[in-house]
Amino acid sequence: MRLEHTYIGVEGVGQATERELWNSGALTWAAFDRTLCGPTTADRIESFIDRARPRLDDGDSAFFDRALPSRERWRLYEDFRGQACFFDIETTGLNHTHDSVTCVSAYRGDDTETLVSGDDLTRESLVELLDSPLLVTFNGARFDVPFLEASFDIDIDRPHLDLMYPCKRVGLTGGLKAIEPEIGVERDRPDISGKDAVRLWREHERGVDGSLETLVSYNREDAINLRTVADRTVERLDRELLPETFSP
Repeated sequence: MRLEHTYIGVEGVGQATERELWNSGALTWAAFDRTLCGPTTADRIESFIDRARPRLDDGDSAFFDRALPSRERWRLYEDFRGQACFFDIETTGLNHTHDSVTCVSAYRGDDTETLVSGDDLTRESLVELLDSPLLVTFNGARFDVPFLEASFDIDIDRPHLDLMYPCKRVGLTGGLKAIEPEIGVERDRPDISGKDAVRLWREHERGVDGSLETLVSYNREDAINLRTVADRTVERLDRELLPETFSP
């Protein structure tokens, strides 16, 4: 699913109308024919396409983030996956008022970067790390993003795909570590949990050798695995929604 296949976001166009357009041959904006729908809807679709084409050429993910319903935000993924920032945080607890962020890992392209509290995790470095047309997390809308915003007094105003919701849509439930085995992801250290991440940080503060390295490795693996989860989830949504005759 690429954005050029999408008509949802146009006023008055829902999944049923979109599917009718696809089945009638308008699988992309270029193939749209105004005779396939009523004149008012056709005017709206043509207006949307005229505005959307240059925005897509410019890589303006925010335009489509605003246009699409939140449930359909996953449609941004295929066009922006190469520049997407898959990120995950570790903290000393669940309360952003009393607890703190210990490390943040981001995976983009083939590179992974980790910022660590007390070293290079600063407001400035975090803003730079998350400078991306599409942020991808798991449960980040409720946890990672508000925690970072409160802890570092920043506004993470970027298009954000929280995989927890599209995962539920295709029957992948539970936390990230429960979903990973269902899609064939294996971890180097499957025995480490979020609680262990807190313990490892406390051990690091006490000077225990190797604790920080283990924590960073765990955090980085979380970020890297998000891409596979995103790939597999979007593949399932494609199979669920796109016509069988669709050819990318």
